[in-house]
Amino acid sequence: MLVYPSGVDVSSSALRFLSARLRERRRALGTRWRRLSAGRQALLALAHLRNGHTYAQLAAGFGVGTTTVYRYVTEAAELLAVLAPTLAEAVKAASTKAFVILDGTLLPIDRIAADRPFYSGKHKKHGMNVQLIADLRGRLLWASAALPGAVHDVRAARENGMIDALAEAGINCWDDKGYRGAAGTVRVPYWGRWENLSMGQQAVNRSHAKIRALVEQAVATLKPWRLLRKLRCSTTRITSLVQAVLTLHLASSE
Repeated sequence: MLVYPSGVDVSSSALRFLSARLRERRRALGTRWRRLSAGRQALLALAHLRNGHTYAQLAAGFGVGTTTVYRYVTEAAELLAVLAPTLAEAVKAASTKAFVILDGTLLPIDRIAADRPFYSGKHKKHGMNVQLIADLRGRLLWASAALPGAVHDVRAARENGMIDALAEAGINCWDDKGYRGAAGTVRVPYWGRWENLSMGQQAVNRSHAKIRALVEQAVATLKPWRLLRKLRCSTTRITSLVQAVLTLHLASSE
């Protein structure tokens, strides 16, 4: 295999943050020696998450075995996932906002046609449904556990406890028509064909759409992490990968 230098378009603050957490973990475990330093392990994990490089590519580039790469990446991802904000913490942060925006995104996965629970009829592809909470500036506050793509947005929001948590805190939440029937503090556009809506309802829907457009910035937060563009790992690991990306994003934006 040919090996060549490559770059990772991630801020140095994210590298320092992950390196520090890995060093703390090694001290806690009493680790005396590893093939890679904490800084090199952090760089390896970031290259996997950001660039989507395979274990074989990373093994060749860092001069270690593929098993070591898998172990290092898994350790870093799980460590970051634990540091991600909980729903309660996100709701507390959202309580200082005028409102929040809730939306779902589908993370494509490598599955065959027989895997129906993971097939999204809305997106016409296999994937995992992840719910996001963003503030009025489109900044990502929280990401939910990943559920099979066949799960509808409103059901995913309920199963993750988002609707009840926001309602209990009295936080207004703007959503699209996919959350119709959610009740609580959820606000959705008027239902029906455009020509059948009154002038007032049309005006409300236009205003609603402008607010909802802000959530696209939050969804875009996940897109540069190329690993999430087509996940080929076990579906049980996807939640920790999403939470790891969320932690890195929040650490870089502080």
